[in-house]
Amino acid sequence: MPRRNRQSRPCPCGSGTAYTACCGPLHAGTAKAATAEALMRSRYSAFALGDAAYLLRTWHPSTRPERLDLADDGRRFTGLAILETTGGSPLHTQGTVRFRADYTDAEGPGSQTENSAFERIGGDWTYVDAISFS
Repeated sequence: MPRRNRQSRPCPCGSGTAYTACCGPLHAGTAKAATAEALMRSRYSAFALGDAAYLLRTWHPSTRPERLDLADDGRRFTGLAILETTGGSPLHTQGTVRFRADYTDAEGPGSQTENSAFERIGGDWTYVDAISFS
């Protein structure tokens, strides 16, 4: 069976849409996230695909690290669940998204829950920081 490339696979964000119609255009810079949740989903996909450049590009300038090392630590992201959103619509300038990211690593399956803050700058949503995580 031929191996499908990244472009024809379902998007890692769990939307059920093909990567090319979901987070792919955001990663390529040909589309912008309309909401804080869309940006969060695209950032999850970027983590899952190892796209550090996109993560840095969408990080708020006041909290953005100088560099981001996504060295292969054996962690594989396996699912995303959006638990709650506040604000973050096309009409807002700020919002939060609480989500759970499931993964597997050398220790077995696990998950991380985070409530993240987002802010729009010049029309572009940016990730500010984690408000809380576990």
